[in-house]
Amino acid sequence: MHCQTCGADSSTAGACPRCGVSPDRPALSPGMPTFAVQGIGLAASFTVGLTALLYTLVALAPALRVLLAPPDGDPGRQPAPLAAEGLLSLAYVVVFLTAAVLVMVWMFRARKNTDAFPGGRKVLAAHWAITGWWVPVASLAVPCVVLVGIVRDSLDRVWLRVLVGVWWLAWLAFGIADLVTSLAEARDRVRRAEAGLAPDLDFYRDAALRNSVPALACLVAAAALVAVVLRVSAAQQARIDGAAWRAALLPSPVPAQPVTEPSPQVPGDVAEASPQVPGDLTVASPQVPPGPGGTIGA
Repeated sequence: MHCQTCGADSSTAGACPRCGVSPDRPALSPGMPTFAVQGIGLAASFTVGLTALLYTLVALAPALRVLLAPPDGDPGRQPAPLAAEGLLSLAYVVVFLTAAVLVMVWMFRARKNTDAFPGGRKVLAAHWAITGWWVPVASLAVPCVVLVGIVRDSLDRVWLRVLVGVWWLAWLAFGIADLVTSLAEARDRVRRAEAGLAPDLDFYRDAALRNSVPALACLVAAAALVAVVLRVSAAQQARIDGAAWRAALLPSPVPAQPVTEPSPQVPGDVAEASPQVPGDLTVASPQVPPGPGGTIGA
């Protein structure tokens, strides 16, 4: 048996295991617009993964300085690790901004698609998929709420909603840990500068250990987000393509021929025979009998 929405094989009588649509419910609401999400989902997943990789390399750059430092040299004045760290930091910022834009656009499109899915429970409007990241305080919860709603209305899988929670907790942990480690590193630099000391091996070793916490959180958040984006993109695209596939199999309706009705008769439009008028007829004069005194028999 094939799903009426996406055409996948379905051996159960319940919802389709691929697109999550029950057989007695239409895939899309008529007249509602939909957006392609699989292409931008792949782009967002790639940039998110690359962002996590670059951040991990930047966070562990102090460990590279420790490994490459000469026994009697200053690890803070090595030109090769310093240049590599600068290039990695620049690449991280560029890729991070690109990933942020792609993720917001993907979330907006995926949220708009759920408006066309019958049976969904809409909690927040679609614009919160973008504005929710920028509103103070609300940004601590709104993106997670929006993505949970997208997952629930696209394909209701408990493990996928749990994965959204893992992503959000790891993302918050990454932001807090990154802020704490940056402040701690700045404080150590100021303390050493006031004491007239340059960063040594102990400084970079401690920095590498501190940076391992946000790096791990970043990797977990990226892996969870990529899994959610790819799974939701595949489910939504299957539903949209399946609806189009099913519509193509239906016979095209034959346009009804217009019925021509006779126009009502209007008095004076039809020429009729004119009635006969008595005055128009020629009637013979009556015969008068001859009277006496005529020429005959006078």
